[in-house]
Amino acid sequence: MSFPLFPLNTVLFPGCVLDLQIFEARYLDMISACMKRGEGFGVVGILEGEEVGEAASRFAALGCEAVIRDFQQRPNGLLGIRVEGARRFHVDKVVVQPDQLALAEVSWLDEPDDAPLLAEHADLAALLAALAEHPLVSGLGMGGAVSGQQALANQLAYLLPFSIEQKLQALMLDEPLQRLEHIQGLLDDLQGELTA
Repeated sequence: MSFPLFPLNTVLFPGCVLDLQIFEARYLDMISACMKRGEGFGVVGILEGEEVGEAASRFAALGCEAVIRDFQQRPNGLLGIRVEGARRFHVDKVVVQPDQLALAEVSWLDEPDDAPLLAEHADLAALLAALAEHPLVSGLGMGGAVSGQQALANQLAYLLPFSIEQKLQALMLDEPLQRLEHIQGLLDDLQGELTA
């Protein structure tokens, strides 16, 4: 039970970048310990509860390891960190410490081999290229051209405004092709709602 969890109102995907502002003592201690050990922590989507204060009352049993890539003191004096999604995991058991930090026992999920983009992915690749034009996305160094199905699926699932539940469904799918089909289905549903 030594893998710290950081419940957030977002779902992190492998290869995707997330900027966090750390101000709660439990997370400052967690980040310090992770940096000293050269280890990551787990980002899990909140299903019930809040990001701050008491531990979220319910969070996803599926998450993504966050590896610290950079840190700096923000102009407001708080610690800012940039993390990158690494391995997916399943939460097997959780213990909430007195300071409300959740520590877990996790099982790491295997990542399938990547596959090249197919002609049918041209529209999704164009969508990701368009997202790269947004200042927030370009600020994270994401979007643009990708080399395979894995990066395309992960970045689209992460960047598009799907619900936490929809993003978790995408994260749960092992094969990048399945993930891309799931994303295409969500986009088709969204387009149907807009034209109805």
